[in-house]
Amino acid sequence: MTKDGAVDKGFSLPFARIALVLAALIAIAAIAIAVLRSRGDTGASAPPAATQPVGDIASMIGGLEKKLRDNPGDPKGWNLLGLAYYNVGRYADSVQAYAKAAALDPDNAQTWSALGEVQLLSGPGGITPEAEASFRKALAIDPGDFRARYFMAVKKNEGGNHKGAVDDLIGILRDSPPDAPWAQPVRELISSISTKHKIDISGRVPAPAAPAPAEDSVVTGGIPGPTATDLKAATAMTPSQQDEMARGMVARLAARLEANPRDADRWIMLMRSRMQLKDPAGAQSALAGAKAAFKDDAAQRARFDAAAKVLGLPER
Repeated sequence: MTKDGAVDKGFSLPFARIALVLAALIAIAAIAIAVLRSRGDTGASAPPAATQPVGDIASMIGGLEKKLRDNPGDPKGWNLLGLAYYNVGRYADSVQAYAKAAALDPDNAQTWSALGEVQLLSGPGGITPEAEASFRKALAIDPGDFRARYFMAVKKNEGGNHKGAVDDLIGILRDSPPDAPWAQPVRELISSISTKHKIDISGRVPAPAAPAPAEDSVVTGGIPGPTATDLKAATAMTPSQQDEMARGMVARLAARLEANPRDADRWIMLMRSRMQLKDPAGAQSALAGAKAAFKDDAAQRARFDAAAKVLGLPER
């Protein structure tokens, strides 16, 4: 990656990892991403490979490589392989994978911005012309792409337009959800640039989201992780099969709650998982089941209502 000491240039590994992983979450089947995401990692400064079960990822990479040799025209497969290479620090290989995905699906902004990021990480430092070209292609397709906007703001700052860079970064914060996981790294870069170059940002930076109560951190948890057997099976699955596998994992979670309904955290996980699977009716059913199981506990029922609000369940 780029030089760690270049804080003012904005090369924030936390932002980079968050941006790439979140883009992949949108673009690729949920079960495959669950395999590759850092367990409990939101972008710490440790090398990506240090937070991953190496054997599992190596197995998945091998399976993806084989699958793509047999079906090289699958842009989602190349996207997933690019993300897998990224997670083990193989940035040059990640560039090749994302480039193939972009060639096959040239109208996908997230693929272009992912390509730009790994081109940057595999380069000599700074926003290289190749990375800049990829970010510009992403923005031509989707002017709101947060990752491309971020790195183009970094490019402005590198070129001496510090105020313009700060303006663009503030724009990213204004357009992002208050609790977006990339918000804090962006805030830190705004503070760094504005302090160094004496730029007045008074009243311009959106307020940070209020921290969620610690007991409700389960709302942001995920579907329980797949087994080693599941990981191997996922590499050979079509997206629809992967989706079905995720649904099976959620069904097992629901079955555990039938056996032990007095597990508040699992009810929230079930609500969240069903919302991830675009099943708001199922999430509402989980909310009703949770409140029924804790009908004698007003505090827990209030917690379930708060979680439903955070998760975006339609109000009844």
